Parts: sequence; C-alpha cells; structure tokens
Amino acid sequence: MNQAPANPPALELGEGLGELKRSEGWSQKKWLAVVAIIFAAHVAIIFALGERKPISPRDISNVPSLKIAGDSDELLALNDPTLFALPHLEGFAGPAWLEPPRVQFHRQDWTEQPRWLPLSAENLGATFQQFMQTNDFGSRTNDFKPSPKLSEPPQVETETAQNSTLKIEGELAGRRLINPINLPSLPDNDVIVPSRVQALVNAAGEVVSAVLLPSENNLEAAARDAGADQRALGIALAARFAPSPRLTLGKMIFNWRTIPLAATNLPAITP
Repeated sequence: MNQAPANPPALELGEGLGELKRSEGWSQKKWLAVVAIIFAAHVAIIFALGERKPISPRDISNVPSLKIAGDSDELLALNDPTLFALPHLEGFAGPAWLEPPRVQFHRQDWTEQPRWLPLSAENLGATFQQFMQTNDFGSRTNDFKPSPKLSEPPQVETETAQNSTLKIEGELAGRRLINPINLPSLPDNDVIVPSRVQALVNAAGEVVSAVLLPSENNLEAAARDAGADQRALGIALAARFAPSPRLTLGKMIFNWRTIPLAATNLPAITP
C-alpha cells in the first residue's frame, strides 16, 4: 500500500502565488523603455515647434551707466569730508589759504641828514682839568735801596697743663654740664692723642649715644691709646647736661695729660 506525500496542497499553493506576483508588476526593462520613449517624444516636440531663425543680439537700451566725474564736479566736491575741516579750494577762503598773494618787499631808504650834537670848544679838557685839581700827587723820592725792617720772632708762652681737660664742640657746647668731670692723668712716657667722642644727648640731658671718632691721619692713629679711648667713652656716657627741648649733637674732646712711667715706678724710700 503506497503512502501519499505529507503536504502536497501547500506546495501547490505556494507555487501559484509566486507566479501570480511575477505576472502583476512590470520589469525594470519595461520601465526604462517607457522613460526613453517619453524623452524622445519631448525632444521631437521641441524641434518640431521651435523657431529656426538665426540668433541675433538685441539692442541695449535703458541700462545704468558708470561715468567717472572730473575734479570740477560740484557733487563730488560736496562729498569730500575735508571740505570744511582743512584748507580747500572749494571751501571758505580757499584761494586765500592755498594760493596766498605774493607780497613784494620794499626796503625803506632813510634819507634824513645826520644831526650832530653841539659841542663847544671852550669846554674841551675841562673834566680832566677838574680831576687833576682834586687829586694832588705829592712828590715822592725813589728809594732804590730801602733800609731793612728789623723784626723779632713772637714770643710764645707755653703753659703745661696740670690735669687732663675736656673740650665740648658743636651744638652740645650750648648746654651746661651738670655733673663736674675730673679727668685723671694717664701714666705714659709719650704724648697721647686726644680722644674725640661724638655724643647725642636727649631732651632730659642724658647721653643716649657715644661714638668714638676715627683718626684723621696715620700719625694720629699710631699715637692713639686704646685704654684712653675706652675711658673717654665711659666718661662721655656718664655725663649729664642741662635739659633742652630737642636732641643735641656735639663732640667731646678729651686732652690727656701723661705722667712718665719712670716717676711712677720708683721704689718707696725707707727711712
């Protein structure tokens, strides 16, 4: 006994639908042929209905034209922005600014005759004669070998200071020293250069600053004594002056008296 296929009706139905779809639409070739036929018909109609006259150019009329204006055009001169700002031939007094008239210079020739001042001959030399009368020069003998003038050298009185002294200079000299300062004599076989201290004194009379001034030359620096300078600084800081409304600056110069060391180192004499 033979068996029939499982789905024969379905296969037949699908084949029939495919043939129906292919038979309903145009193919691509048919569409291209129709478009070509329509284009050819349009070209034929254009050539059939078009004019066959030769092409000739038309006459130009009512066309805007451009013309370059000259320098004398009044409209162009009015559009110039510097017409009234700068000197211009078309502006106010233009010819007077840009083309001034040439002025001829005429030299003035003075023809007046010279007028001399009057001069009397009687008064000539009167001034010199008056000068000579008021200046009487006495007679003077020429002494070609005058006698020598004798002179004597001035006598210098030397006075040896018994103690060391203090000298105050500058504005500080106007303020009175309140506490007396007794400077001692320093033991040394040579002379000691004076110690110069610059002192600044406040309103209350106290020395707020004391600075030792340097030497003026090398010889003075070699003869200075360090101990004497330090003692001068100490004495200057301890000094008191009279009150004043403002600060005062001045110099305190310490002139030291020296005592030879040989006299100070002698042995004591026993009875």
